[in-house]
Amino acid sequence: MGMLDKWFGSKHAYPPLEAGSDAQHYLDDISDELKGLARQVRGPLEVIPTDHEAFVFIGKPPQQFGIAWIHDGEVTSFQKLVEEWHLSNEQRKAFIHELQDAYEHAEGVRRYSARIGGRKITVTPSPLLERAVHEVFDHMH
Repeated sequence: MGMLDKWFGSKHAYPPLEAGSDAQHYLDDISDELKGLARQVRGPLEVIPTDHEAFVFIGKPPQQFGIAWIHDGEVTSFQKLVEEWHLSNEQRKAFIHELQDAYEHAEGVRRYSARIGGRKITVTPSPLLERAVHEVFDHMH
């Protein structure tokens, strides 16, 4: 079954996010932005929500992924960050590499499933991962 999972891209069966949790409250606050992002991208979404922003891994981290940043009522794509921060090609590669490292160091954290706009997403309410990704963003900016 493992090979079929890889071929057909099946997802992990994470438990549902608890309705009254802080993470659910944070998702509710950014639901419009998440729904818009979910309509624009086809890959899996993994949201790291916080009380003031969210980071969204798109695709299959830590190997093949993109990232979006939801903050101040908007969604900023990886490409837009690269352009706004005037990152060179080497800096862009370093950005991706640091995000991969942050993700790999947090692989053991609990993940949950949720639905946004009829689409199943993964929610990772991890202060460890949020802090690591935030540090990467601060370092690159």
